[in-house]
Amino acid sequence: MSHSKIKVGVAGFGVSARVFHLPFIKLLSDKYELRSVLQRRGDEAAAQYPSVVIARDMDSLAADPDLELIIITSSNDTHYPFARQALEAGKHVVVEKPFTNTTEEAGQLIQLARRSGKILSVYQNRRYVSDFRTIREILDKKLLGDIHEFEAHFDRYRPEARPNAWREAPLPGSGILYDIGAHLIDQALCLFGLPLSITADIRCQRPHARADDYFNLWLNYAYTKVILHAGMLVRESGPRYMIQGTSGSFIKYGDDPQEARLKAGEPPVGKDWGQEPASSFGLLHTATNGTIIREKYPSLKGSYADYYEDLYQTIVHQQPLKVKPEQGYNVIRIIELAVQSNLEMKTIECTGLIDVNLQ
Repeated sequence: MSHSKIKVGVAGFGVSARVFHLPFIKLLSDKYELRSVLQRRGDEAAAQYPSVVIARDMDSLAADPDLELIIITSSNDTHYPFARQALEAGKHVVVEKPFTNTTEEAGQLIQLARRSGKILSVYQNRRYVSDFRTIREILDKKLLGDIHEFEAHFDRYRPEARPNAWREAPLPGSGILYDIGAHLIDQALCLFGLPLSITADIRCQRPHARADDYFNLWLNYAYTKVILHAGMLVRESGPRYMIQGTSGSFIKYGDDPQEARLKAGEPPVGKDWGQEPASSFGLLHTATNGTIIREKYPSLKGSYADYYEDLYQTIVHQQPLKVKPEQGYNVIRIIELAVQSNLEMKTIECTGLIDVNLQ
C-alpha cells in the first residue's frame, strides 16, 4: 500500500455504526479516513460527518473505487450478501458479529477472501474489554490452577418488546443467541479452544417473544466445563463471571464501561478510557506459594480502539490478523450445534469446527 490512511466506507448508520465503529475511525484519524456511509434514508450521517458521501445502496458503496475497507454494520440478514459484494469489489471487509447466519455462508466468505487476497475480519469487540483481558491474564498466570468450571452471564431486564427491533423479529440471525451468544462463545473459544460437545437450552421466555430471549449452553472440554448464559428477565444480576480452579476462584460483577460511555455520547479519549472503577474489580481467592489470598484483582483497561489498531497493522504492515474469519465461522458453527442440541434435547458432539491453529 502506497499510503498510510485507509479509506473507509461504512454500510449502515444505526447504533452499531454510530456507537461501536465510527468513534474509533474518527479517533484513529491518522490511520483511517471515513469517506462514505450507506444510509438508505435520511442524512444524519452527513450531518454528523460533513465530509462523507452518502450512498443509498450497497451497489454504489461497493463500486466506489476510492474505498479500501468496508465495515458492515447493517442488520444480520445483510452480513453475508454485503460482505460478499464488498470482497468481490476488491475491498477489505469488517463484519459486525454475528459473522453470518450459517456456516455455509461463512465458509463461502472465507474462500472468497482467500481468492481475493483481501482481509476479512469479524468485529469481536468483547475481546477488547476490561473483564475479558483481566480473565485472560489470570488464566495465563495460572493463578487459579487448572480450570474445572467457567461460567459467564450476560443478563438484562427488558420485559417489554422493543418496537421495530429486527433483532427480536422471527428472522434468520435474530434472537439473543446470535446477538449475545456470539460474544460469549467467541470468548470461550479464545480461552479454551474447541469444545468436545455441547448441551443447549434455548427459550422464548417473554410472552411476546418471537425470537429466542434466553439460552444456557454447556460446553464440554473433558476436564473443564464452560457455562454460557443470557436472559432478558433478570432484574437483579449475579456475577458476570465465576471461574473455579483447583487453586482458587475468581468472581467478577459488572460490565466493561466503554459501551455505556459511548452510548452516552462520550468520545473514547483520555487516560482513564476503558478503565473500570476499583469498586468493579473482581475478587480473587486463591493460594500462591502456600499463602491464601483473598483480594480485589485490579482490572486491565479495555479499548475497542485496539481492534482497529490491530486491523491497521494487518492491512498496512502485514501483521497476523488477530480476529480471523475462521474464528467467526466456529462461533456460527457452535450456534448451529446449540440449536440442534436444543431441538433434540440432547448433548451434541462438536463436529465441523476449524482448527484455527492449523490455518
